[in-house]
Parts: sequence; structure tokens; C-alpha cells
Amino acid sequence: MKKVFKNILYELNKKKYAHIRNEEWEEKHLIDELIEFLNGKRYLIIIDDIWDKEVWKLIKCTAFSKKSPGSQLITTTRIVSVSEACCSSMDDIYKMKPLSDDVSRTLFYKRVFSDEKGCSQELVQVSKDILKKCGGIPLAIISIASLLANNHRGKTKDQWYALLNSIGRGLIEDQSLEEMKKILLFSYYDLPSYLKPCLLYLSIFPEDHKIMRGKLIWRWISEGFVYSAKPETSLYELGNSYFSELVNRSMIQLIGTNGEDEENLEACRVHDMVLDLICTLSAEENFITILDDTGRKMPNLKSKIRRLSIHNSNIDVDTTRMAHVRSFTIFTNNVVGKVLDISSFQVLRVLDLEGCDVSDVGYVGNLLHLRYLGLKDTHVEELPMEIGKLQFLFTLDLRGTKIKELSSSVILLRRLMCLYVDYTMKLPSGIGNLTSLEMLGQLGVSGLDLDAVKELGHLTKLRVLRVLCNCLDEASDKALEESLGNLHKLESLEIEIFTEDELINLLSKDWVPPLTLRKLDFRSVYSRFQALPLWINPLSLPLLTHLRIKLDEVRWEVIQLLGAMPALCVLEIWDYSKVCGCEEYTVEMPALSSSALFPCVTVCRFIGIGAVPSMFPRGSAPRLKHLLFAFSAEWISRENFDLGMRHLPSLQRVEVNIIDADASEAEAALRAVVEDHPNHPILAFDIY
Repeated sequence: MKKVFKNILYELNKKKYAHIRNEEWEEKHLIDELIEFLNGKRYLIIIDDIWDKEVWKLIKCTAFSKKSPGSQLITTTRIVSVSEACCSSMDDIYKMKPLSDDVSRTLFYKRVFSDEKGCSQELVQVSKDILKKCGGIPLAIISIASLLANNHRGKTKDQWYALLNSIGRGLIEDQSLEEMKKILLFSYYDLPSYLKPCLLYLSIFPEDHKIMRGKLIWRWISEGFVYSAKPETSLYELGNSYFSELVNRSMIQLIGTNGEDEENLEACRVHDMVLDLICTLSAEENFITILDDTGRKMPNLKSKIRRLSIHNSNIDVDTTRMAHVRSFTIFTNNVVGKVLDISSFQVLRVLDLEGCDVSDVGYVGNLLHLRYLGLKDTHVEELPMEIGKLQFLFTLDLRGTKIKELSSSVILLRRLMCLYVDYTMKLPSGIGNLTSLEMLGQLGVSGLDLDAVKELGHLTKLRVLRVLCNCLDEASDKALEESLGNLHKLESLEIEIFTEDELINLLSKDWVPPLTLRKLDFRSVYSRFQALPLWINPLSLPLLTHLRIKLDEVRWEVIQLLGAMPALCVLEIWDYSKVCGCEEYTVEMPALSSSALFPCVTVCRFIGIGAVPSMFPRGSAPRLKHLLFAFSAEWISRENFDLGMRHLPSLQRVEVNIIDADASEAEAALRAVVEDHPNHPILAFDIY
């Protein structure tokens, strides 16, 4: 801290404090000097790159405890939790976005060619590819540009491509990149010990690979990176906190599962520069062995291979050195045939064959230490009876396989915490014995599976449940309601209704949802609730962040009630009577009654609902980024009609379903309103 205070004093008055860095002053002396210097002055001070909340607290509560009127203190940090500690309100935090393509190109060209127009035509495409790797990060762009600027006239196009292909695979060794490497290394060494292996583990995945959050966390657990001495602790929740911490430290980037899907940020990627670093560190520590298309062969090392990741099928895999392999992952579909004998990997913990052209996995019953078995999107038709011998198995992923019925021995997997199946798979009797399960999806239930529905209530540790209901009768409805009532730890409930055009009778008004519920998703094509269930209210669901529901008719009171949900972030609500054409769009939704409504909402989809932006009073929905609503073209001609987007400060995307064939006037009005908004949000139309 002494160094920080000395630097602040020096920057405030370089002449007066020219030798301050050599002074042997105590911390209190430095603080008093700083307070005295700033006393009565109006100032703007920027403190760059704060890494620790405690450091900020000491700075704020000592030297800047009495801020002069009109003065401001600005901080920068790469860690989200630190930014939150630095501000009294979330509205005071500005999240820097990556540079746009145009700005990235300008920065790159000016550094390499000294002129934006100095790039020759033959280097335009490779420049674009290099900038894509840099991902809009100024430090990465400047570092790579500096490397090329040293002698760009002497470098051929092939040499530029050679540089491009080396980014992200630990092959660049040039002094021009040392500054960037130092910063990244500092970020790595600043990680707590429990996060370092979690980050290095990401080098298993290929460049630009979309890494699903759930899959990664379950693999961390299976590798033993996530551990708690307290038996009541959910390892997944602990692993999820590790994931969030890596995001907060900007070591990984959150992305949507469907492109820029704001409400479904359940995936991440590793920036190429970070991947370059962790691949190098992993290789140095023999943490992970990667076989890819960079021309490498199986390393001729005396050291044992612990974790093997194969990215290319044109590689000879020598299984004679794999007796100690703990993790085996394949990212290409036809390499399994070249692997001689996976059954010889006797200490294997993680086997991930997702997407591989494999049909026979009879050997897995002999891999007694297996914790994670990923067979998603393979041609496997059945599991061996010996699967029940895998008493340490935590995760079993069978989605997209050809399995029609699970082996009865599956119910012996008492440590199984995550089971992914397809709704068409028939589960064996006794599924209620899997009492360690925290995640189950997608379970198919019908009126014929009454016993299975009842057994669901025995899985009291479930946090995530996805169910497809088909042709439920009254007895099944009641059994499902009772079973769900026993799941007091449930955080996410997704129910897909696969029935004819009818009202949903599931979960009566007397059902009491768990207070832990955060996500509630009812999916159906034709089925809908007659009205909003009474148990969907702020008191019963104080933590609810995601809601998707279809109602027979959506009234103003429903929108008003949902606006009072304190944690709601994503809302999708359908008015069935309008969508199916039973009723016409006659009036827009009236304005809501309070400016305190929708405090956390970022995404609102009002489908078949005339919920125009003007219904949000000024001050409501301060974080709303994505809005979808229905709009009748005839409303434009009404006197004093107001779309009212301007007071939604965070708006980034607007989707409008325009009703009426002649929509040109409505389109023009909408474009004008969007253009007038300070954010210039993206505008998309659908005309009915």
C-alpha cells in the first residue's frame, strides 16, 4: 500500500514529490500527506487496475474518506467483484466492450503500416483473420501489430499466415509479446490455488470451442478440482462459484448458447491469448497432453500422460503409454478406431466421446474409477449391465444416443449426481434410488408411468429438473405435483407439455413452490394456463430470475404483478388468444402504475401482447436490453400516441410484431423512435 500512496502523490505533483518513492515514510504519514494535499481542492483521480477489494477499501476509507464537492474518483479493474466494491450503485459501473471491427482494424493498420490505408490487398484477409483472433482486446492487437511492425515489408503473406496459425497454441516466442505475456502471467499467478488447475484444464478444449458451463463443472468435479469437506455442500454449486470467479477475473468469456443470447449465458470461451498461455503452462507441468493439427505427434516423454485431448483424427495414438491416463477426450469423430484398448486405462476418471463415431462401449463397466462418462451424440445403442459397477460415477450423459431403454443396473449408481437422457428413453424401475442426483433431464413422463412419477419425489437433492409430459391424466397430474413438492432444493424446473390444444391443469393453485426456485420454464405448442397460477408471485418466488409461460389471456394486472418480482431477469409471456388469432389487437397495454417495477429485467418478450415501451413508467426497467412486443399499425394514427423508448436507458435490441398488412407508416415511426434513442438499438420487424 505504501507504493500505491507514493505513486498517487507523485502523479498529483511530480515536482513536489519528485523523490517520494525513495522516502522511508510510514503508511499513516503518506495518507496524512495525501489528505492535506487534496484538502479544499476539486480533483479527478483515476486509479488504474485495482486487483483487490481490501486494497480499495483502504484507499477509500483513509485517503479519500472526505471527498471535496465536485471531485470524482474513477477506478479500473478486470475483476467484477472489485468493481462492485468500488461503487455504491450498479449503475455507476461501466463495462468496457471489445473494440469494434472498424476500430480494431484502424488500431492494427496504424501500428503496422503507420497509415490505415497502407495495407496491401494481399494482406487484407490475413489481417482480418489475425484481428478475429485478437477478439477486440487492445493489448492483443497492439502486441501482435508491434511484432509485425518491426519488419512488415520483409514479411511475406505466408509468414503472416504462419503467425496467424501460431496464435493460441503456445508457439509464439517473440520479445514484442513479452509485455502481454507478463500481464497474463500476473493474472494467472494472482489466482487462488484452487482456481489454477480449473483454468489450466480449459486447455483440453480446441481453439474457439464453445465450452458449456455445466459440462465443464461436472468435469472439474470428476477430476477432483472441486472438493469440500462438508458433506452438505453441493459440489456443483461450489464449482459454479469457481466458474463465476474465472469470469469475474476476465480469464474466460461468457457467451450465449445461441450466439448473442443474453438470457442464456451458459457457455464460455477462452481468448486465444489466454489459451496460448495455459497451453504452454499445461505442457510445462505435464498437466495436459494435446494432439492437434499443428504437426505434433505423441510427445516422446518419459513422463506419464495424465490427461490426453485429441483434436485431430490423423494422429497415431500410442496406447502403450496410457496406463496412467486419468482423462481421455476426443474432439474428432473417427479416432476411436485407432485407439487400441480403452479398457486398459485402469485409472481413468473422465471419458468423453461426445460426437464420436462409436457404437460399442461394452468395456466401460471395467473402468471402475470412472467419474464422468460422456456419450452424447454417439451411435451407442445400449449400456452394458456392468455399468452398475461404476460406484464412483458422478455424471452420465446419454443425450443423442440410440439407447431406447436404460440398463436396470443404472439404479445401483448411488453416487450419480448428473443424468442426461432423452425423453424417449425408458428408465428402469427404482429410479428413486438415485438419491444423490442433483440434475436430471430430460425425463419423459406420461399417464403410463405413474410409479416413475412417484419415485421422482425421492430425489430430494435435485436442483435442476427437465420433464416432458405427454398425455397425463388426473392421477399423474396429482402424483407429479406431490413429487415436485418434495424437491425443496429445486432451482430450475423446465416442463414441456406435449398434448393437444387444451388448458394446462398441472400444478394447482394450492401447490407451494420451493423458495429456492430461480428458473421456471413451461414450453408447449398449443397448451396454456387459463390464468397466471396464484403461486407465481413475489412472496412465493423471491429468487425467480427466469420465467416463460403461455396464458389463455394476458391482462394488465398480470404484467403489473410480474413487474414486482424482485429478481426477475428474463420474462417471456404469451397471450394465446392473440397468437392463435381468436381475438384481435384492439388496444395497447396501459401504463404500469409504479416506476419501481421490473428492477432487474434485461429481456422481455411480450408475444401477442400490445406491451409498447410507453407502458414502462420512467425509472422502471432500468436494465432492460432486449424488448419484444406486438404493435398494431393503426395505433400510429391515434392522437398523442407515444412509443416511449427513450426512457429505457439500457435498450439494445427491439423486436416488433406489426399487425396489419399496410405497415409502412408504422415501420417509419418505429425507425424514427429507435434512431432518436441514445443507444440506437437494433430494430427487427415481423409483419402479420
